[in-house]
Amino acid sequence: MNNTPHAPVTVIGLGLMGQALAGAFLKAGHPTTVWNRTPAKAAPLVAAGARSAPTLGDALGASPLTIVCLTDYDAVYELLGANGVERDLTTPIDTPLIDTTLINLTSGSAGQAREAAEWAERRGARYLDGAIMAIPSGIGTAEAVILHSGPEKVFAEHASTLGALGTITHLGADPGLASLYDVAGLAMMWSVLNAWLQGTALLAKAGVDAVTYAPFARQIAAGVADWLPGYAEQIDTGSFPAEVAALETDARAMEHLIEESEAMGVNAELPRLIKAMADRAIAAGHGGEQYPVLIEEFGKP
Repeated sequence: MNNTPHAPVTVIGLGLMGQALAGAFLKAGHPTTVWNRTPAKAAPLVAAGARSAPTLGDALGASPLTIVCLTDYDAVYELLGANGVERDLTTPIDTPLIDTTLINLTSGSAGQAREAAEWAERRGARYLDGAIMAIPSGIGTAEAVILHSGPEKVFAEHASTLGALGTITHLGADPGLASLYDVAGLAMMWSVLNAWLQGTALLAKAGVDAVTYAPFARQIAAGVADWLPGYAEQIDTGSFPAEVAALETDARAMEHLIEESEAMGVNAELPRLIKAMADRAIAAGHGGEQYPVLIEEFGKP
């Protein structure tokens, strides 16, 4: 059991995020070993109390917990013993993974996460995949959300140490869940920002600046967010009674947005895309149901 207040930890990869991760562990009092292909990147951390490992193997052996944060999964394989497409489960390894707990915070897809979990576990490592929902400056604060997926027991063993990074969450045993939540969160973020930009562009044509519009937009976004729990129940039950408005009513409002955008000389591609999806749902007989019925369109290839 390594879930102790000041358990040692290793961080591999010292880009901006890797440096922030190592810095948060140091600040929390964890003996921290770091390694990077360019050793000079370790200098500020060494000055703050970290130990720079001379080799990757030494870094892996220095702590019961190793955090990997690299550019992509190919870099992870290359460093830990498999290169290029030669990532079969029998490829000899160059660095010891046996009895290592490996937490991979490298961004990638759910499929890559599952493949990496199998690859690491076949080589004797305990593996969690993860996703960082924060910028480097937020690491070490409650606002930094760090998602983890994989064996719950592995997460529980190191939860105290991982808590130095921010608000940590375990999503489930499927190693791909952290990556899926990551992209789902990005979809939410971009959709909200794109909707705000659409409205901002429209109002700018009437001389309203973005700062003036932003408080109203924030109020609308917060109000819509409050609908999500009830809408989620409709999706999970597969029943979409029109308690707020029918989809065909929303579709008429979408047409107004398209017409207004075109009349004002504002790009109408985004509202046209959503209107096309609504039209397909209405043609399929869902016009009298509530907006979440569009999940059937979003769920199609």
